[in-house]
Amino acid sequence: MTRKFLQGKFLDSLRLYVRGGTGGMGLPKYGGVGGKGGSVYVMAKEEGDLKSVSKKHSSKRVLAGHGGHSHKNRVLGCPGEDQYVEVPLGVTIIDEHGRVLGDLDKTGSSILVAPGGPGGGPTNNFCGVKGQGHSVTLDLKLIADIGLVGFPNAGKSSLLKAISNAKPKVASYPFTTIRPNIGVLQYPDYRQITMADLPGLIEGAHANIGMGHKFLKHVERTKMLLLIVDIGGFQLSPRHTPRSCLETVLLLNKELELYKEDLLEKPAVLVVNKMDSEGADEKLRAIQSHLKDLAGTDYTFDTVVIAVINVIETRRAYAFVQELPLRLPAGASLQFPELLRPKHPLQFDSVMAISALSDPESVSRVKQRLRELLDFYAEQSRALAEQESMLLEQVRASVMEAGPRLV
Repeated sequence: MTRKFLQGKFLDSLRLYVRGGTGGMGLPKYGGVGGKGGSVYVMAKEEGDLKSVSKKHSSKRVLAGHGGHSHKNRVLGCPGEDQYVEVPLGVTIIDEHGRVLGDLDKTGSSILVAPGGPGGGPTNNFCGVKGQGHSVTLDLKLIADIGLVGFPNAGKSSLLKAISNAKPKVASYPFTTIRPNIGVLQYPDYRQITMADLPGLIEGAHANIGMGHKFLKHVERTKMLLLIVDIGGFQLSPRHTPRSCLETVLLLNKELELYKEDLLEKPAVLVVNKMDSEGADEKLRAIQSHLKDLAGTDYTFDTVVIAVINVIETRRAYAFVQELPLRLPAGASLQFPELLRPKHPLQFDSVMAISALSDPESVSRVKQRLRELLDFYAEQSRALAEQESMLLEQVRASVMEAGPRLV
C-alpha cells in the first residue's frame, strides 16, 4: 500500500513558500514615500480542507503584491495587495526552523506569516525594502468533541457508523480505516456532537511506527477520548504477541502516555466491543472481577457510584458493572510486564460493554452517556471560569483599595 494511496483523500500537512511584497521606491525630489509591500496571512474558515488549499495554490507559492512607487502625480505610493490563505479550523503554522507561529482555532482568526517590506522614504534612502520570504508548514489537527482510539479491527468504524451520520468503510479485517473520518452525532433536540474516527494504532505508535504520529496528533484537540477495545483482544499478525482485552487497554494507555502525557488529563470513556462474539460472556466476567478490584486501597476518588446495567440480548442476558469514575491505579497493572504498565493510568468516567453491529440499544446508551459527560465537563469549565473571573475582580478591588491616593 503506497503512501500516495494512504493520503489520497485526506491531507493533514501542507508546505507553502510565502513571501511579502517589496516596498515601493520613494521620490527624494518631492519627499515622496513608496507604498508598503503587501503581506501574506493565513486565515481560518469554518469549512474546507488542506486539499482544496493545495489545489488553489498548486505552485505551492503565495506571493503578496509589491508596493507602488512614488511619483510626481502621486507622492504616496499605493500599498501592495495582501494575500490570504484560507485554511480549515485546527491548523498549526510552523516555520522552516520548527517554530510554531500560531494556532487557528476560531473562525475568522488570522496570523501574519510574511510581512511586506516598508516603502522607500527618508529613513531608508528612499529605497523600498524586500518583504519577508520563507517556507511554512500548515499542520492540521482535527477539532472534534470525541476522539475514537483503538487498535485495528476493534470496531471503531462500526461504532461511528452506528452512532452518527458518517459512512466509513467497515470490514472484518484490520486497517479498514486508513484516514481519519468525522461523524456527527444527532440528537432529537438538534444538539450535535462531532466524533473523529482515527486509523487503528499499533504497538510503538508513539515512536511513529505505523504512521503513529500522523494519527495520534488528531487526538490532541478533542475534548474527550473514547477508547474502544475488542473483548477478544488483538493480534496484529501471527508473529506478534496476542494481547488480551485488558492488555489492549493498558497498551493504549501506554501509547498515549509516551506520545504526549497531557492527553491523559482528558476525560475518557472505555467501550468493550463485540459482545456478540463467542465466549464474550466469560471474558467479560473476568474483566468485570478485575475492574471491581480496582476500587481498593489505591482508589483515588472520594466516592464510587456503581450502577449495574442489565443488557438483554436475544440469546442471553448479562450484567455489567459500571463504575463512575474509574481510575486504573498503579497497582492494578503490576501483574503485567513493564512494557504494558503505564506510569500515569487513565481516568475512565464510564466503562460500557456493547455490540456495535448487533445491539442498537447498547449503542444508544453510549450516545446518551457521551452527551451527559460532555455537558458535565462543559458546566465544570464554565463554573471554573466564573470563579476565576470573580477572583480577579476581588484582586483588582483589593489593589485599588490599597493603592496610593492622589491628594
